[in-house]
Amino acid sequence: MKHIVYSLLTICFMQSAFSQTMFSEERFYALVIQNHPLAKQADLKIQFGEKSVLKARGGFDPKLYNQLNQKYYAGSQYYSFLNAGLKIPTWYGIEVKSGFEMNQGANLNPEEKTPNGGLWYGGVSVSLGQGMFIDQRRSELKKAKIYQQSTYFEQKLQLNELMYEAGYAYWNWFLAYHSTQVLQNAYDLARQRFEQVKRMAYLGDRPDIDTLEAIIQVQNREAMFRNYSTDFQGTGFKLATFLWDENAAPLELDSLTRPNEMDSVSLNKPYILLNEEIDSAVMNHPYLSITNYKIESLEVDSRLKREALKPSLNLSYNLINEPVNYNPVTNLSINNYKWGLTFEMPVLLRKERGDYAMAKLKIQDEQYNLDNNRAYIEFKIRNASVEYQNALDQVAIYQRTAEDTYRLLEAERLMFESGESSLFLINARETAFIQAKLKLIEVMVKSQQALLSLKYALAQLV
Repeated sequence: MKHIVYSLLTICFMQSAFSQTMFSEERFYALVIQNHPLAKQADLKIQFGEKSVLKARGGFDPKLYNQLNQKYYAGSQYYSFLNAGLKIPTWYGIEVKSGFEMNQGANLNPEEKTPNGGLWYGGVSVSLGQGMFIDQRRSELKKAKIYQQSTYFEQKLQLNELMYEAGYAYWNWFLAYHSTQVLQNAYDLARQRFEQVKRMAYLGDRPDIDTLEAIIQVQNREAMFRNYSTDFQGTGFKLATFLWDENAAPLELDSLTRPNEMDSVSLNKPYILLNEEIDSAVMNHPYLSITNYKIESLEVDSRLKREALKPSLNLSYNLINEPVNYNPVTNLSINNYKWGLTFEMPVLLRKERGDYAMAKLKIQDEQYNLDNNRAYIEFKIRNASVEYQNALDQVAIYQRTAEDTYRLLEAERLMFESGESSLFLINARETAFIQAKLKLIEVMVKSQQALLSLKYALAQLV
């Protein structure tokens, strides 16, 4: 690589880089992943997952309750109902309940009367049919945990997307900078040659027409240099959109900031993927993992819909006792209790059967998406791998082209200095060499962008 860099810069005067600040690819990526708003937004996905589980767990929180209803009319208390207690839902669909009930009043229904000290009660209610194995609370918690797991892959996908776009912007900036340097050096050389030819024409050592040839070359290279300079500024503006400080304030690139040197570009082949490696990458791809979690969540919904096909059969049982000196267990007897059984079931179950069928169709639909996406991701990985290998081959070709055009240029220079060549030919050789240098820089950048595309397809940019 060193001899290529040498050949890229041999025909031009190198500008001093000591006053410039090199902005490496690694430093750029570190700033993006640390401070970019989308990177911070990706971190929020993990928190969303954690809070969704916290919310779902709230369905199993113990609940205090209190009901007080009283009626007064014509100076007398018709009734006073007081019922207060604590409910504790459990994972297994059993609800534990304990409370205190006191009902008084002149017009109270006899079955609602309680002792003067009230009644303490405690017991359980159990779903023996619908809701025995899964209910809304349990399904929400299961889905929240599934979502929490999927948020890690969602974060990785979002960061992978961000780093891909940032990487492309960096290498476009890299291309524009080094191309601009080539054109600036070529422009400076053309101006110096024009001054030299003008002096030689004045002394009679060159024909006057050579000055016209030299100034046209200056004009052409100046126009190209200005175009590339404009492109360099534009890519710098694009790159700056990915740069933020720790206080979420946008940063700007100054005019002295430059990318990596050409010889820092790695042109080895670290991503030659075997079939089993591709299969493993596809199976563990974050996008497919998210789809698998979505299917898992839909399966929880399907279980809940299937549970609705069962009859609703709820059993409740409570021990009751009159407190003595505020002690609810004094004189407690198993003969004092209250129990109930409720049963309910639609005759045709059309709504329930329709819901369950639709839940199964959603799973099948998502499974088809999974199969299609698996094939597409495998295609993207294989195609990106081929494009990367081709880009590396192109770099090798244009390295040789740059070397060969440089040799032709050197030979033409020797002939020009000995008077055996013309200014037109030396300019043509220089133009060919400049084009070869620009093309070499372009294919080198394309190789790095192809590597980005391959890592992006593998979801391995972070």
